[in-house]
Amino acid sequence: MFDTMTLTKAVAAICGTLLILLFGSWAAEALYHTGGGHGGQQAYVIEVEDTDAADEVVEVIDFGPILAAADPASGESIFGKKCASCHKVDGSNATGPHLDGTFDRDIGAVDGFGYSAILTELEGTWTADALNAFLEKPKGFAPGTKMTFAGFKKIDDRADVIAYLQSIGG
Repeated sequence: MFDTMTLTKAVAAICGTLLILLFGSWAAEALYHTGGGHGGQQAYVIEVEDTDAADEVVEVIDFGPILAAADPASGESIFGKKCASCHKVDGSNATGPHLDGTFDRDIGAVDGFGYSAILTELEGTWTADALNAFLEKPKGFAPGTKMTFAGFKKIDDRADVIAYLQSIGG
């Protein structure tokens, strides 16, 4: 039923099919190549009307009442999921500096931790408002920071984490 000739034909059919697919792929690439890659990128420019910065309305939210209503227990849970992989709260540094005693500590001032240059150049202390701005978008607060975390989009999550940090010593 299955002899050597049948096996040879089956292998040849598979190889031939793969060869046809390979040649088809090369032909399609040659026909439909758009010149992308190194400098040959194609793009469309969409013209938009310039708006004056004075026309933009920026909503300023008072963080104090939100922080007053924050839940430190929820903040501890969020910290455990999002922050604990890089930060500790026991006084020892990890990938990031320890965060116990954060409040009213100078920005970029944990001994023995190698901060990004931008954080050592910033003046001031970690207040609730400064932490809120940093945790919202670290790279927006300190462009060039080594911290790869994108930030917390929800102000309630930021408030809960900040309340948790306040509850653990400073």
